[in-house]
Amino acid sequence: MIAPFLTAFFIFTVIPIFSSVFLSLFSYDMVGKFQFIGLDNFFRMFMDDDVFPTTLKNTVQFAIVTGPLGFILSFILAWFINEFSPKVRTVLSFLFYAPALVGNAYFIWKIIFSGDSYGYINSILLSLGLINEPVIWLKDASYIMPIIIIVQLWQSMGVSFLANISGLQNVNGELYEAGSIDGIRNRWQELWYITFPTMKNILLFSAVMQIQASFAAGTVAVELAGFPSVNHAADTIVSHMMDVGTVRYEMFHTKIGVKLCSMAGGGVSRNLWNFFRTAPAGTGQAVTCSTSGMGLRLK
Repeated sequence: MIAPFLTAFFIFTVIPIFSSVFLSLFSYDMVGKFQFIGLDNFFRMFMDDDVFPTTLKNTVQFAIVTGPLGFILSFILAWFINEFSPKVRTVLSFLFYAPALVGNAYFIWKIIFSGDSYGYINSILLSLGLINEPVIWLKDASYIMPIIIIVQLWQSMGVSFLANISGLQNVNGELYEAGSIDGIRNRWQELWYITFPTMKNILLFSAVMQIQASFAAGTVAVELAGFPSVNHAADTIVSHMMDVGTVRYEMFHTKIGVKLCSMAGGGVSRNLWNFFRTAPAGTGQAVTCSTSGMGLRLK
């Protein structure tokens, strides 16, 4: 049963990563011949590339904010919407999953943050008297990154939200009834002692998806802030790879960026897996289910 998954994982994940490691040792500009240069690509990127440190810093800042925050917000929304009736829950679920369906709806955000008085944000702020002239949001280095983070959170919410609400609906309701009998007194205890342990695999999937989306983000910055952005304020490793590979045609120089994103995402994913393998640690109490029935006890 697991053979098809392992085959696909090997073909689409393992082989590309190892081929990236191998090809990063060569130089190729799509015109000349392959030339083995050893670690020169690495030295050039870390020592001679003035833009790379900025893109690395932007990527880390971007991932630190959008990864955990997107994961937390998607679960809170799913937990809140799960309390509604089935019909209302279906409508709200579709609305919050819509960002994953619409795809590249960046022109909407360009209108919202347009740098003239017709942009929605500028229009509102001008009418309230909070600003005296339109702000060029997407061309100001101090505003670009927060805007990119907002758009990325909106766009990446769908998949994690859908996974979380699916997991919440699959939690056995009898566990909550048994928990109320055996000492669980409020919704926070239900969440900590029943919901989280029951959903830990779904939570792991949701967290990994958010982390991967954070480190792999690049299109959103290019579409909104331009390529390159002002003072490289919104450039990430992915957008820098696009510059190096599609503008300069230093094809194997970009393989380093692929490895960095893979290593970062893989390291975080392993830590998340180790965290979710164990039940949440409370104040000396944990919920256990007896094998003979649905009874729970706090110990």
